Amino acid sequence: MSLTFIDLFAGIGGFRMGMERAGHKCLGYVEIDKFARKSYEAIHNTKGEWTAHDITTVTDDDLRLLRGQVNVICGGFPCQAFSIAGKRLGFAETRGTLFFEIARLAKEIQPQYLFLENVKGLLNHDGGNTFRTILSTLDELGYDAEWQLLNSKDYGVAQNRERVFIIGHLRGQSRREVFPIRSSYGEIGNVQGQQVYANTLTTRYGQANGTGSYLLEREQHEKIIKAVLTPNRADKRQNGRRIKEPGEPMFTLTAQDRHGVLIREATKKGYVEAKIGDSINYSVPNSKTRRGRVGKGIAQTLDTACNQAIIENKPPYRIRRLTPKECWRLQGFPDWAFDKAQEVNSNSQLYKQAGNSVTVNVIHAIAERLV
Repeated sequence: MSLTFIDLFAGIGGFRMGMERAGHKCLGYVEIDKFARKSYEAIHNTKGEWTAHDITTVTDDDLRLLRGQVNVICGGFPCQAFSIAGKRLGFAETRGTLFFEIARLAKEIQPQYLFLENVKGLLNHDGGNTFRTILSTLDELGYDAEWQLLNSKDYGVAQNRERVFIIGHLRGQSRREVFPIRSSYGEIGNVQGQQVYANTLTTRYGQANGTGSYLLEREQHEKIIKAVLTPNRADKRQNGRRIKEPGEPMFTLTAQDRHGVLIREATKKGYVEAKIGDSINYSVPNSKTRRGRVGKGIAQTLDTACNQAIIENKPPYRIRRLTPKECWRLQGFPDWAFDKAQEVNSNSQLYKQAGNSVTVNVIHAIAERLV
């Protein structure tokens, strides 16, 4: 069944593209960033659609026009307030309070579903109080909530990107649970790496009136490590110092020098090895606490700077930065969409837009279950 939706905090339209792939129809969009709007309108056919720039200026008259027409409100509300990469001020920051703008629209429009996205850090921000506030707000609006932590790498893109997705079901309407959702690797509804999460909750029926901890248990899983150098050859092959200081020229790899380069990070070992095909996150090069810089055959989570590089498997085996088009591909966008955006925006904006976007493939997988 085809549903109608509006696209809040639309960015370049990752939500829209995933929803439309599932057969749903967009009625309008809200985006305040003028450069993101240029990309959005270049990619998508928005002729005749309702639109607004600033969600805080959407009036009651606007909402009355949408009432009864919208089945789904979609929104990846600004995550910087809850992200580990930011200061994590949460609702104390203006961007964090934009969640309540979604609540305001939901109260007036009363769509069948709310389809929301945010960073993993939302779950434990302020000891879980922020997430409990969100769930309680949805409950007061008449929505039962379920959620799941999903990783983009399980949906056909080579990016390690964990995000929490929330589905709000309007109480009293026909309800089919969306989560847990299965990836091509099987069910991942309960186990997410080292932590096990509750994947559904209605604030009416959870423990302590729905405000209990979302974290059920913590497990340590064994890691399988494949050696790339035997101990007796490691010293001979390293040929001296392999760690570069910030600002120094990077090594050139050769076909014979297949063991890669060592990337400094804040671990007991002090470095991690990157080989051909691996990605390297080179943001904050002087950090003494940064770790997890190397993605083994996969990109790390894109941010707005997209400070990631890859070791190429072709002479002269240099480390190069990912291109804007590659970053868009890592978010599931087709090349034709990138090409249209490239016509109206600079590379710096295209990098930023990729880092801010949701992954289209994940949205599509969820959208198919909204029937």
